[in-house]
Amino acid sequence: MKIAYSPCPNDTFVFHAWAHGLIEGAPQLDVTYADIDKTNYWAAERTGPEVMKISYAALPWVLEEYMLLPCGGALGRGCGPLLLTAQSTQGPEVLKGATVAVPSDRSTAYLLFRLYAAKQVQGDIGKIIVMPFHEIMPAVRDGKVDAGLVIHEARFTYQNYDLHMLCDLGEWWEKDTGHPIPLGAIIAKRAMNKSDLITWIQASVQYAWKHPAQSKEYVAAHAQEMSEDVAKSHIDLYVNDFTLELGEKGYAAVEELLKRAMDEQLVPAFDLALIRY
Repeated sequence: MKIAYSPCPNDTFVFHAWAHGLIEGAPQLDVTYADIDKTNYWAAERTGPEVMKISYAALPWVLEEYMLLPCGGALGRGCGPLLLTAQSTQGPEVLKGATVAVPSDRSTAYLLFRLYAAKQVQGDIGKIIVMPFHEIMPAVRDGKVDAGLVIHEARFTYQNYDLHMLCDLGEWWEKDTGHPIPLGAIIAKRAMNKSDLITWIQASVQYAWKHPAQSKEYVAAHAQEMSEDVAKSHIDLYVNDFTLELGEKGYAAVEELLKRAMDEQLVPAFDLALIRY
């Protein structure tokens, strides 16, 4: 079975057992490592593998062809994206007319940023630049952009660049809606057996929790020079009960995010019922 997920520690931790043939009855995986800025578009263009990790924000473009699986993804609290600047003691008004670097324009981080700006900024943002994730913090530090939207391990490392947090967009979202933050989703072609996929992914998650030491080498091999402590913090933050089972609270969060995004015309209109179908 062909699958694409990111080299980030949470994905390699979750899928380690399945990728290494440790899940009874599960087919062998042919893994492609790709960040969501690639898989989001592969799914929309129908060019990707059968199973993929994408952003929840990309679902409106793909749900006719792919189904959302209720496990294996990333959704939680205290794990949202950050909006960073080089100056301290600033409010959202600095975004008016600003140049902002983002890692993707089809991500939950981007939707949260735009939803926040729509409520908090009096006027238009100047310019949005899509930039590789690893280039954003240096670009903000060096004054190439006015602000940067960062995700994942940047939560733990942005101070190393002498940057300041303008807003924790996840914290803003949680206070504004009461919902957890939908980040990364696992999708599969609709012709596939959903029940089997859920069984295999949940077994892989449970194996990872039961045998955390077994995945360390695999996680480290793909962690892009991330320290072991940062990788562990990354896993602890993004792998949680929602990874095992999205549940009613998880589905409600996804629906709220995408309904708001549709209302702001940030995503194409689609049938929200497809999220659970």
